[in-house]
Amino acid sequence: MSMADDVEQCRVALQECPRLRSFEDLANSLLYRFLQQGVLSDIVEAIGLYRVTLALRPPDHPDRFMSLNSFATSLEARFRHQAVLSDLDEAIELRRVGLAILPPGHSDSFFVLECLANALQQRVQARGVLSDLDEAITLHKVALALRPPGHFHRFVPLNNLATSLLYRFLRRGVLSDMDKAIKLYRAALAQYPPCYPHRFLYLNDLATGLLYSFEQRGFVSDLDEAIELCRAALELCPAGHPHRSVSLGSLANSLTVRFRQRGALSDIDGAIELQRAALALCPPGHSDRSSSLNNLAHSFGVRFKQRGVLSDLDEAIELHRAALALCPPGHVYRFLSLSNLANDLRSRFKRRGDLSDVDEAIELQRAGLALRPPGQDMQCTFLGNLAIYLRDRFQQCGIPSYLDEAIVLHRRALVLCPPGHSGRPCSLSKLAVSLRCKFQQCGVSSILDDAIELHRVALALRPPGHPYRFMSLDNLTITLQDRFQQHGLSSDSEEVFKLYSQLSQVSFSVSHNDIRVAKAWVALAEQLKHGSALVAYQTTLKLLDQYVAILSSSSHHFDAVREATSSLAMDAFSCCVRRGALTTAVELVEQGRAVWWTQLARFRIPLDELSASGDAGHALAEEFKQLSFRLRTVFDASTEDHSPLIRQLTMQWDNVVSRIRLLPGFSRFLLPSLFSDLQKAAEDGPVIIVNGSKHSCDALIVTSAQDPILVPLNISLAEVSELSSEFQSVTDGAGFCDHRLESKTIVSILRQLWDRVVGPIVQALKDLVNRGSRIWWCPTAEFTLLPLHAAGPYASKSRNLSYFYVSSYTPTLVALIRARQHVSRDASVQHFVAVGQGNPDGGKELRCVAAELAVVAERVAPILSFTWLADSDATVLGASDAFSRNQWLHLACHGMPNWKQPFESSFAMRDGPLTIRDIIRSRLENPEFAFLSACHTTVGDESSPDEAIHLAAAMQFSGFRSVIGSMWSVDDEVARQVVTAFYDHLVDGSGRLDCRRAAVALHNAVKTLRKKIPLEQQIVFVHIGV
Repeated sequence: MSMADDVEQCRVALQECPRLRSFEDLANSLLYRFLQQGVLSDIVEAIGLYRVTLALRPPDHPDRFMSLNSFATSLEARFRHQAVLSDLDEAIELRRVGLAILPPGHSDSFFVLECLANALQQRVQARGVLSDLDEAITLHKVALALRPPGHFHRFVPLNNLATSLLYRFLRRGVLSDMDKAIKLYRAALAQYPPCYPHRFLYLNDLATGLLYSFEQRGFVSDLDEAIELCRAALELCPAGHPHRSVSLGSLANSLTVRFRQRGALSDIDGAIELQRAALALCPPGHSDRSSSLNNLAHSFGVRFKQRGVLSDLDEAIELHRAALALCPPGHVYRFLSLSNLANDLRSRFKRRGDLSDVDEAIELQRAGLALRPPGQDMQCTFLGNLAIYLRDRFQQCGIPSYLDEAIVLHRRALVLCPPGHSGRPCSLSKLAVSLRCKFQQCGVSSILDDAIELHRVALALRPPGHPYRFMSLDNLTITLQDRFQQHGLSSDSEEVFKLYSQLSQVSFSVSHNDIRVAKAWVALAEQLKHGSALVAYQTTLKLLDQYVAILSSSSHHFDAVREATSSLAMDAFSCCVRRGALTTAVELVEQGRAVWWTQLARFRIPLDELSASGDAGHALAEEFKQLSFRLRTVFDASTEDHSPLIRQLTMQWDNVVSRIRLLPGFSRFLLPSLFSDLQKAAEDGPVIIVNGSKHSCDALIVTSAQDPILVPLNISLAEVSELSSEFQSVTDGAGFCDHRLESKTIVSILRQLWDRVVGPIVQALKDLVNRGSRIWWCPTAEFTLLPLHAAGPYASKSRNLSYFYVSSYTPTLVALIRARQHVSRDASVQHFVAVGQGNPDGGKELRCVAAELAVVAERVAPILSFTWLADSDATVLGASDAFSRNQWLHLACHGMPNWKQPFESSFAMRDGPLTIRDIIRSRLENPEFAFLSACHTTVGDESSPDEAIHLAAAMQFSGFRSVIGSMWSVDDEVARQVVTAFYDHLVDGSGRLDCRRAAVALHNAVKTLRKKIPLEQQIVFVHIGV
């Protein structure tokens, strides 16, 4: 029978026989239908009928308890739908009466106790009277006593009591309440039968408690467990599940918390998608739509603070307005929607400066505060928010009354957070910030002194490991700097640097905010020329290592890596040079560049020496290989979040690494390389690090047998950037026969490079290596975008760089060392493949590809096992398979750089792109050499050139010891000519190929073509590696 039929049948029964039982049956049917369909008229009619039945059952009636219970249930249902507080008040009174008429030990006592306690807790959330919460906790404890250990349904009161204790923690800030709640949640979940339908709620509840624990104590294990629990809960709520939106929202919330800690945009993007899905399951009229709108808006607001994209904030504001519209005057949760909208309006004011936004925020927050009179919870938060908006208004218009009111409100808020309250440090900090603002307005030193003391107390309440300690440390150092600037007391300055030095002792999980504060230390030390500058750089780079290590080595986290690294390593190099610490300069620039590749390379490090060191070394090497393989496999599945598994595997991996370091000779296993190790990069010729920093531009020549040689460069980073931009502009049209470049412009740039960068380096090199020797360039910053190998005076009777030396490049010294460690196999077990795709999916035709492959085949096939793939065979899968089975590779196709998403840079195959992601997932067998006859293969993301995310680097990372690639577009016919000349010089009379001859072969090939091809095509190809 359908619900409609049931209701109508009960209605007919009531008309035929208007008995008391008929009234109650109809009311029950209407209540059930309302709970299923949410039609408001049903619950209104049901409440009316229940009211009649209760009136007809006097206090001594045997069924009065049943009427009280049903009436209260219907009122609670309407409250959840309409949030009218009078319904909840009446339900609570009905529950109290029902409880009072039950004799001690009655079987229904447990049910009524729990219902009354839950209703009281709902009223706390709506009205904020904490005495209701204390009573609810007492009732839950009584109910729990009625379900002793061993009772089948003990999990119900355990979970309910936990929820009340956690809510009291949120209101009063007593950590013991939170700890007890988590313990009870765990006990409830352990006792909840796996097959029961509401297990997802218990998983989400425990996750919520762990998220609060993480925010208080900063234990990443709590955060990871919370995310894992939320994912498990969502799996129990598949598509079509009536409560799927709840689990979607819980997982989104946990990802948002992790985003705040790590700063990986993939987390907040994922949270927004989950919140969108949750909102779609709460259509207009749904009781949870308002909260779902607010949750999605919150996620957009969080992403705005990271990315700064104003459209995110505008969307958040519109969503908050829609949520507020669903909470009209009289709605018990209107105060929350008012506050949420005010917060984002304030953010938009800070960005746009439109006074109407901050004025509206103040008005909304005042209205919200009026709905939370003294004595109600959340008043502290509302007072603090209103104070911040008023301070913003003062800073915009300069009217002192706004700031004075803000300070008064902050003081009132602080009174509501007594010692021991978890919100006290935040309240102290907010008051201190406003007092600093007051000092800036009036100049009274005692006010600044008060602000400093408040920040000191707040910092003391956030010990090492607290996730918001960085905020207190940052605030205190800024305020001390103000006092130093006013009075010039060295004690204030030294206290600032002493506080910053605490960062060097960090042993807990590092967040992107910790790195931001460490960078502030670097900036201040540079500004004041303080002696701690070098330690500041070293500390920041150490924190960077720890921070990147907690991210999975997935390209989804590259944005976080890029933001964290920025110019740090190059500025550290400059600092070392200015202090004469040249070996340290090499170590730090190596440590802070190509961080993403370095992290990924940890899992591919050769273990021959470790395996040969003895039985213990061999066993550890095998364990390391297995864990590294498992981690790489998880990282490759990067479309999903596997953080709990990653953290578990990483802990095991770290443990193995620690045990390896205990072995003799392996104490620095996987630690940043020392200069003595980095010198190995120069075994076959000097490596020149050309560094660009806003502080100075310098070159260091690294040799295998002496300390680095400094060559100061007479050029600024701004001038390098200008040269780079000009060169990129002039080469944009390269590779097209109908768009010849003006060689005069190129020559002018190459001359400037010679005069101001390369020429002075060559003068220093003349005393170190003979003419014709090989050298390796290791450029940083915008130098990576300039053709250092082609620099020269370009004048008669003068010699260009190519006359003196054979140039190669390397992204880092370690990359070159790693390439040298691979010992070439005998040619008899090596294979060569040529892959050509002249007609890619959706791309322009390359007419010379077939001819180019024929040239390669003609020269290579007689001396080496040779195959080729072309046209329909040159697919993504075919090319990937060819890469994995051959040691020598020639690739002729379109190179497709992706400047915004560098990991999507690709080679264009017949059926689509072969991306960097695909390449680095490949498992290659002793690769030797790759000629990338394609465009833009050695240039990656221009905003982070030092991470070297480009196609050639991907090939080198995958194991190719020697790679030839292009810096810009290559003409199809020119590529064929260069390839012909290159293989003519590479293949000698010995009957074998040696990838170590590739650089000289390219050098000689270009020399033979100098008068046959345009200048920009002569210099487009570069060699990377051995």
